[in-house]
Amino acid sequence: MTGKSKHAPLARDAMAYVLAGGRGSRLMELTDRRAKPAVPFGGKSRIIDFALSNAVNSGIRRIGVATQYKAHSLIRHLQRGWTFLRPERNEGFDILPASQRVSEDQWYAGTADAVYQNLDIILTYKPKYIVILAGDHIYKMDYELMLQQHVDSGADVTIGCLEVPRMEATGFGVMHVDTKDRITAFVEKPKDPPGLPDNPDMALASMGIYVFEMDFLAGLLRRDAADKKSSRDFGKDIIPYVVNNGKAVAHRFNKSCVRSDLELESYWRDVGTVDAYWEANVDLTDTVPKLDLYDQNWPIWTHGEVTPPAKFVHDLEGRRGLAVASLVSGGCVVSGAAIRRSLLFTNVRVNSFTTLEEVVALPRVTVGRNCILKKVVIDSDVIVPEGLVVGEDPEIDAKRFRRTEGGVCLITKPMLDRLG
Repeated sequence: MTGKSKHAPLARDAMAYVLAGGRGSRLMELTDRRAKPAVPFGGKSRIIDFALSNAVNSGIRRIGVATQYKAHSLIRHLQRGWTFLRPERNEGFDILPASQRVSEDQWYAGTADAVYQNLDIILTYKPKYIVILAGDHIYKMDYELMLQQHVDSGADVTIGCLEVPRMEATGFGVMHVDTKDRITAFVEKPKDPPGLPDNPDMALASMGIYVFEMDFLAGLLRRDAADKKSSRDFGKDIIPYVVNNGKAVAHRFNKSCVRSDLELESYWRDVGTVDAYWEANVDLTDTVPKLDLYDQNWPIWTHGEVTPPAKFVHDLEGRRGLAVASLVSGGCVVSGAAIRRSLLFTNVRVNSFTTLEEVVALPRVTVGRNCILKKVVIDSDVIVPEGLVVGEDPEIDAKRFRRTEGGVCLITKPMLDRLG
């Protein structure tokens, strides 16, 4: 694990504000009923649990979550899993749906507006610092170390950054930095990203993580709200303004990434496509996965459903309940079926004579008998009919289900309903 700061914790004077309003349309039908941060990940968690767990594990005890798109599933999860923060201990947890607080006809117009509209609520906590977080990435990070760099450097804003191969940075906001990591330019999704001074083949891409002093940010947001030409967005408006008129400094992720002894490299994933989502979940089945969810020093907090242990039944040739190189969550029943390199979320049932290979089955899925499913993501509450074969004929799969460029099939209830 990364070294701890030697200074007094700044996290106790900070608030984390998580932007969790986005749909995540590249996840296709997985976000038809829920926002991207509410999409299940890793067997028990939701995507948003990673940013929230990082905040709590870093020592931040005042947290706000701004929600907007189809937020019911997300809000229900937050209410069930994140209400252990107590006001009497100077802690707080606020769920902040878009509620037309500033104007009767105005929802959150952008990421900056999602903070501005709740400024009065944030200021009641009297935080000295605020850590703005995206709620839709998978990673483990100690925000205390980023706060310390922010104070030590005298920055107006500190931006969390990933080092990525230069031409892979075209989909990000990219920093142009000097030799001391002061940001001299910020370019949104450039066709020709600027390289690093010490490594021209790599670029610094924004993680959507920003640290400000609260008073300074409040002034920025009020100024931005008065600008009729602004798009009310951190990446498009707030950050470029500070780069041009103040001191913006990059914080490299490898300085605060939390790694167990088993994690050989810094892990950060945007699981924003069906292919990336499937791959990140299936990767967890590796003998030594790139992301260690078993690290007790940095737990991923979540709502833990009360479930019985997973169960494997029948032991006949051709009808043997087994799972190899797989993650099987509580409440699952594998009844005479074979599971290989798959991840089953809570309360999944797989019936006899069925084989699953590289399958991600979300909560409460039931798979009927005599099915063969390969390289599949099954949405929650889906009942897969007896005898369904997916993953053997790409043309048939593409006609019936959502088949990605990477050959992953997404199965949802409406898709099965259309099959009759």
